[in-house]
Amino acid sequence: MDIIPAIDLINGACVRLTGGDFARQTTYAADPLAQAQYFEQLGATHLHLVDLDGARAREPRQLPVLERLARHTSLHIDFGGGIQTTAAAEAAFAAGAAQLTAGSIAAREPALVGEWLARFGAARIIIGADFKGDYVAVSAWTEQSTQRLPDFVAAYLAAGATTFICTDVSRDGQLRGPAIATYASLRQDYPAAQLVASGGVTTVADVAALRQLGMSGAIIGKALYEGTITEHELRAELHP
Repeated sequence: MDIIPAIDLINGACVRLTGGDFARQTTYAADPLAQAQYFEQLGATHLHLVDLDGARAREPRQLPVLERLARHTSLHIDFGGGIQTTAAAEAAFAAGAAQLTAGSIAAREPALVGEWLARFGAARIIIGADFKGDYVAVSAWTEQSTQRLPDFVAAYLAAGATTFICTDVSRDGQLRGPAIATYASLRQDYPAAQLVASGGVTTVADVAALRQLGMSGAIIGKALYEGTITEHELRAELHP
């Protein structure tokens, strides 16, 4: 299972939101490159980079930061936030993204994201299955769609997608543990899907539980910044 540190960006700085609420924002580091290099020095090979400004604007706003991180680290960066057009997707890849996460656009325009899967390849397009309860969340998590999470995953598997970042919005930034029951159900119903857990991962016990489920990855954000997963513990998870 890949351990994937997260950097969320607002105005070029590393921040974390609580429950996806932009009014409940904490800034942790002014320099995202220094933060990314720190994760790399600990042994991370992957990075989840989210352009929160872009998510609100519905167009990427932090491509220069992405380009800087891609140029000065060897991290495999998956990038999301505001990618609503093919031109934006191409710009993000040109800036150095190894993968893109299609979030709200995947719920709103499945035909377009289907074109991306065919054009760029399923290995480069991650489906962002953000959810509140049983339903997919959109618009920088400010709206709940009418699509049920299992149906959403099933439809994209049928369309050729392979990898899904499943973020429990209600737990994200809350340090209250991941949605184990939801992930277990998805793993049972869709064993072919590569599922990455996101939201609420708080302790190494949470990481162990997700690994036991057979998750493909675990994204860890606030737990690293707040120290509920320590540097020593993270290093151990990155070098099992």
